Amino acid sequence: MEALRKRLILSGLLIFLMVALGTAGFIIIERWNFLDALYMTIITLTTVGYGEVHSLSSEGRIFNIFLIIGGVGTVFYALSTGAKLVLEGELQEMFGRNRLEKKIKDLHHHYIICGYGRMGRIICRELNAKGEEFIVIEKNPNKLHEKENILIMEGDATQDEVLIDAGIEKAKGLISVLPTDAENLFVVLSARGLNPQLLIVARAGEEGSGQKLLRAGADRVTSPYHVGGLHIAHTILKPAIVDFIEFATKSGNIDLQMEEVTISEKSKLVGVTLDEGGIGRDLGIIIVAIRKSSGEMKFNPTSRNIIEAGDTLIALGEVPKLRVLEDLSTSGK
Repeated sequence: MEALRKRLILSGLLIFLMVALGTAGFIIIERWNFLDALYMTIITLTTVGYGEVHSLSSEGRIFNIFLIIGGVGTVFYALSTGAKLVLEGELQEMFGRNRLEKKIKDLHHHYIICGYGRMGRIICRELNAKGEEFIVIEKNPNKLHEKENILIMEGDATQDEVLIDAGIEKAKGLISVLPTDAENLFVVLSARGLNPQLLIVARAGEEGSGQKLLRAGADRVTSPYHVGGLHIAHTILKPAIVDFIEFATKSGNIDLQMEEVTISEKSKLVGVTLDEGGIGRDLGIIIVAIRKSSGEMKFNPTSRNIIEAGDTLIALGEVPKLRVLEDLSTSGK
């Protein structure tokens, strides 16, 4: 886009320069008034063939020859540049880039997805289903035509300037699912340096890469091969449990969902027990576990467990009832 702007500016400057030079030349050499000199310059540069405004002297004809050679070439250069913009879609690309930059500037508290491969597309689909704001960084232009109504920018996510352009300083999380562990490691290092408070989840391919990614600054590391192997084994050994978990965590399922609900300080649930809050009795929601703000996880809590601000409830229930619980967790109204 920068090269496009330079060509447009250069074409405009050259045309202005030739018009100014031609007008001044006819005024000085032929002693014409400004309007006649400007008119002669315009019809000469555009080669419309209207004829001379006034008869030219020998000096004027020599000057006009040089004006034709230099000016007509300049006009054709400008016209060819304009034609190239239209034919190759560069103008549309420029406006599209401007729209993309505006959308990125409007992002706040969003997620950054590095890589739009098979895993990246699944992640985007799930985030879309949850209504989360996110942007994808993908350096392979061949994959960009596959996007499904998502905000995606072309670039190398291992470069600091690309992450900055994606709004990493305003983001709440980054997910790196690039093809190699080395690329993911570079992304984690860069992201942690640019935003120390950022939640970072990275993909690990090779055995032992997970610890390196954690040391580099990742909060969570996932190995698709390890997770996939466990899933296949559990599908054979515990098929009913696997079916239930898939059913409860699948996005778009309206019958049953498992959600994380964080309790804010303003919630009326703070300081009451699970039974007093009516979560199970009134809403029919099962609290599978409570993650305390310290990171401690309490599984299968009893009805006498007291809810505290900062707790994250791992809740299982119908989607409408979960929405009610989310409202209670924020304001209690």
